[in-house]
Amino acid sequence: MNPPPDHPSASVRRRRRVPLIWLIPITAAAIGLYLAIKTLADQGPLITITFNTANGITAGQTEVKHKAVSLGTVESVRLSPDLKQVVVKVRMKREGDQLLTTHAHFWVVRPRLTPGNISGLETLVSGGYIEVDPGDPGGEPADHFTGLEEPPAVRSDEPGRSYVLKASRLGSLASGAPVFYRDVAVGEVLGYDLGDGLGPVTINVFVRSPYDKFVRPASHFWNASGISVGWGPQGIRVEIESFKALLSGGVAFDTPRVMAAEPPSPTGATFRLFNSKEEADSAGFTQNIPFVTYFRSSVAGLTRGSPVEVFGIQIGTVTDVHLLLESGGRNMQARVAFDLQPERVFTEQELAQQKSPEVITRTLVGDGMRAVIESTSLITGQKAIALEYVPGAPPATVGREGDALVLPSQPGGLDNITNAVSSIANKLNAIPIESIGRSLDDTLRAVDRATAGPDLREAVHNLSGVMADLRGLVRKTDQGLTPVLQKLPQMSRDLQMAVARLSNALGQDGYGGNSDFQRGVSRLLNQLEDAARSIRMLADFLDRHPEALLRGRTAEVTGP
Repeated sequence: MNPPPDHPSASVRRRRRVPLIWLIPITAAAIGLYLAIKTLADQGPLITITFNTANGITAGQTEVKHKAVSLGTVESVRLSPDLKQVVVKVRMKREGDQLLTTHAHFWVVRPRLTPGNISGLETLVSGGYIEVDPGDPGGEPADHFTGLEEPPAVRSDEPGRSYVLKASRLGSLASGAPVFYRDVAVGEVLGYDLGDGLGPVTINVFVRSPYDKFVRPASHFWNASGISVGWGPQGIRVEIESFKALLSGGVAFDTPRVMAAEPPSPTGATFRLFNSKEEADSAGFTQNIPFVTYFRSSVAGLTRGSPVEVFGIQIGTVTDVHLLLESGGRNMQARVAFDLQPERVFTEQELAQQKSPEVITRTLVGDGMRAVIESTSLITGQKAIALEYVPGAPPATVGREGDALVLPSQPGGLDNITNAVSSIANKLNAIPIESIGRSLDDTLRAVDRATAGPDLREAVHNLSGVMADLRGLVRKTDQGLTPVLQKLPQMSRDLQMAVARLSNALGQDGYGGNSDFQRGVSRLLNQLEDAARSIRMLADFLDRHPEALLRGRTAEVTGP
């Protein structure tokens, strides 16, 4: 019997399922792997920055930023082996690689309060961070840097030009001080260098665009720090460039209008920094005629930069004042050098029509013009050189010292007053006041003794009696003469009438005009007429001067 054929059999296999709980670690591992790969891909180099202090820096928290974009994080902070600096390790991001060159600068942004600026206030809430400035392009790659203790005044990406100023002294200028052009802040002071300490101070300034186009080769820079106080016809004048310049100093510049066509100065151009705007303005004149004068009186208050005036109008500036001791030490005087700038008051056309300065000076000196020191402010004691016509000035000539003309001088201003007062004082001292006082005292004593004696009292008593008798006599004389004086005019009129009647009678009788009788009668009539006139004049005189009857005809009462 054949066995039955085998039937196919089927079996059921159970599939093994991964528990859902494993999805969480798998996902986390995938995310971690992704982040690790991304971190490795984004991770930049590890750089080293050294600072003087770690103030505001915390490992694992402090970031490195550029324009508020995070470029790295501080990994560690430790002291240098010599304990003088702080070494900061920073892990940079890949996108910050291009910033890591020898031109890059790093500094810690923290709250800063300086006389001219307040910055970093936002770090009071967010904490400090390290700022990086990539600097100018073209630097070599680097991974070790020295951090700045102060932020740079100008960032590398700010358009503009840098210039070099040379000054005899720094004054109150400091890094970050503003640069002004017509009272507008257009730049900042980058820093300064004293060099060997013997020469001028080098000051680097930056002028932002578009204001850098106003800096021309003929531009003049001056120190605009602090407060400028002056005294003028309107009283005290106080000038402040700005509050920031008052605190941290400042620099100002200007360009003459006649030089507006010149091209802008290139980066790195060198200019002189004047001490004041007045000095800068004086340097802007192309015609400077040197003069020298000498004084044997005080020149206190006369300094470099003092004005030179004619009729109160400034036409020049004092350039030097020093003491000159002649050979042998027997003569000492003050030498004052100054420049005249005719462009201050005359146009180019007017100057072209004038004669040479030496010819004009000789003519003016011949007319009596002299250099005189005048006071411009009694409060500050400032002085000025005034060119004035001095009445009665002795003859003088114009000399030469090299290229400079020597102008004769004359004491003036308070010196004349002082000399006059001194002369008066010397004359008063020469008066023997003490001797005069003793003589006057002796005289007064003698007068006192004389007036106190009995003889003078008796004489005064007798004189009083005489005056009383004289007044009585005058009164009686006036009473007795009054009727007579009243009759004199009538007597004169009667006599005049008698003469007239006699003249008429003679004329009517017909006596010969040439007879002796007629001539005798004519003489008689003339005499009678003269007598009547005399009586009338006597009456008029006694009416005006009755005292003449007692005193006689004196010079005081003489009359017609």
